[in-house]
Amino acid sequence: MDICAEKILKKIDSGEVVVIETTQPEHTFELGRLLGQSGCAGQVYTLVGDLGTGKTVFTQGFAAGLGIQEPVGSPTFTILQVYEEGRLPFYHFDVYRIGDVSEMDEIGYEDCIYGGGVCLIEWADLIGPILPEQYFEVLIEKDLERGFDYRRIIIKRIKNPAAS
Repeated sequence: MDICAEKILKKIDSGEVVVIETTQPEHTFELGRLLGQSGCAGQVYTLVGDLGTGKTVFTQGFAAGLGIQEPVGSPTFTILQVYEEGRLPFYHFDVYRIGDVSEMDEIGYEDCIYGGGVCLIEWADLIGPILPEQYFEVLIEKDLERGFDYRRIIIKRIKNPAAS
């Protein structure tokens, strides 16, 4: 798979939407790893996709790109998992079980989103009003007609009109 995180981020910064197709979980992992290598303090990535689309595989790659070697899984029941062993702190949220946006205050989301690390938030559409003014959205879609492991990954910069 021939992708370059620097080229992807340049396109996104210029307002382009980047679409990458992968045909193996390893390719989805690699895309995450490349973006993680380019991760900067203060960046927020949202990860959108149905169950089973590869959000966890992408996240594992992203964490590897940050230099995190411990196992990375989805924090569905804990809402937040913090990894501090990489070159930047990595805050991995899974807000699928959040009933109300105000619950995010209880876990100190602002310290993560506006802190010195990188955030990746699964199911972020559930907490749209509290997302920062700008963030990267990663949408992962599958199309079984194109193969079991086929994924269409759409990456773009979002300007959040709900941000206060």
